[in-house]
Amino acid sequence: MNSPDEEIFPLRPPRADGGSPPRVRGKPFVIMYHGSLVERNGLDLAIEAFERVRDSIPGSQLRIYGWATPFLARVMDSVRAKGLEDAVHVLGPRRAEDMVAAIEECDVGIIPNRRSVFTEISTPTRIFEYLALGKPAIAPRVVGIQDYFNNESLIFFELGNAEDLARQIAYVFFHPGEAAEIVKRGQEVYLTHAWREEKHTLVKLASDLLSHGSVEEASLNRDCRSGRDQPKCEPGDGTSSTGRSRSRRRGSFASKPSSW
Repeated sequence: MNSPDEEIFPLRPPRADGGSPPRVRGKPFVIMYHGSLVERNGLDLAIEAFERVRDSIPGSQLRIYGWATPFLARVMDSVRAKGLEDAVHVLGPRRAEDMVAAIEECDVGIIPNRRSVFTEISTPTRIFEYLALGKPAIAPRVVGIQDYFNNESLIFFELGNAEDLARQIAYVFFHPGEAAEIVKRGQEVYLTHAWREEKHTLVKLASDLLSHGSVEEASLNRDCRSGRDQPKCEPGDGTSSTGRSRSRRRGSFASKPSSW
């Protein structure tokens, strides 16, 4: 699992206003997209969904973060054609450290993927970044995400369906208390896959693989010394090779990265 850096994205509780829509507070309802601006990630789908909800969510904005691409240029042409340029803001790329402030300013993060082999099996790290900072995330209903989340811990939309994405954005706006409860349960999922937990799984897998390899190597050395299985034995195999194999194994256990 490629989870966020916990030092950059510290866990923060979700906030809700007891069911009072943000328009009462006189602030914009901010929908956020960040990531690669390529077709499979569905920014054009987000624009279509935003157009559908704009009338029902007064003062709503869509903020886009990422490097400029030819695909983004085409999407912004459609934004201007729809008359949405005053509400759709392209704010460019951000370092991870600066992305925290951007997420904190939003009301909901979206992962508006289109259907592809990649998007059906991937689990975007962006989901965990939103959840870590206490923000609702809307993600496609695909195997790669449902392996970790269910309807109680994440807000789903049907992959590639702009109408359903718009429906879920409106749900977050009109039901902030319920959305906050979903975020809390999503954070529980995130915590089980945070790096401080995942690193133990990775180290154990590596240790098990190396231990299994050591057992096989020891068996080969024993066969060589007894004269069995000669085709697999190199000249000089036997007692002297044991020292070499141990040296190789010690090399495999080089100092762990400091992040571990």
